[in-house]
Amino acid sequence: MNRQDPTHELMLTTGGLGFFRPASGTWGSLPPVVLAAVLIVAGAGPATGLWWVYALVMLAITIAFSAFCIVGGDAAEARWGKDPSPVVADETAGMALTLLLLPPSLMANEAFFALISLAGAFVLFRAMDIAKPWPCNRLQNIPSGWGILLDDLVAAVYAAALAWLVVWIM
Repeated sequence: MNRQDPTHELMLTTGGLGFFRPASGTWGSLPPVVLAAVLIVAGAGPATGLWWVYALVMLAITIAFSAFCIVGGDAAEARWGKDPSPVVADETAGMALTLLLLPPSLMANEAFFALISLAGAFVLFRAMDIAKPWPCNRLQNIPSGWGILLDDLVAAVYAAALAWLVVWIM
C-alpha cells in the first residue's frame, strides 16, 4: 500500500470504517454481520436450501480481506505502526469466518431469532478479539500482515467454538 493507492487503503480500512472512533475494530466487524442478516432475511441463510450462497459469501469475504491484510500489512505498519487501528480488514475477515463456522441450527428458526444469533456471534467475536486468549496474544507478534490477521482468525474460531458449545448445552 502506498499513498497513491486509495483502493488498497479502502480495503484495508474496510471502506474507511477503520477511521471511525471509538473502537475501530468493532466498526470493521459490522459489515459481515449486516450482509449475513440481509442474506438470512432474503432466504439464503445457513439453515436454508440456499445455505451455499451464505457460505460462499462469508468465505469470499474471509479470503478477500485476509489477502488484503497479508499483502498490505508491511506498508500499513510502516505508515501507521504495529497492528494499526485503521486496518480493520482483519476484523472483517475474522467476523466473516465466525459467521461461516456458526452452527446452522442457530439460524434455523424465524428471522428474528437468527438475527439475535448474529448479534450473539458478533459479541462473542469481539470479546475473543479484545481478550486475545492464548495463542491470539502471541500471534499478534508475528511481523507484517500475518501478525495483523492471524489473531483475528483464531479469535473467530474461538467465538464459533463457544457458539457450538452453547448449542450443545441447550
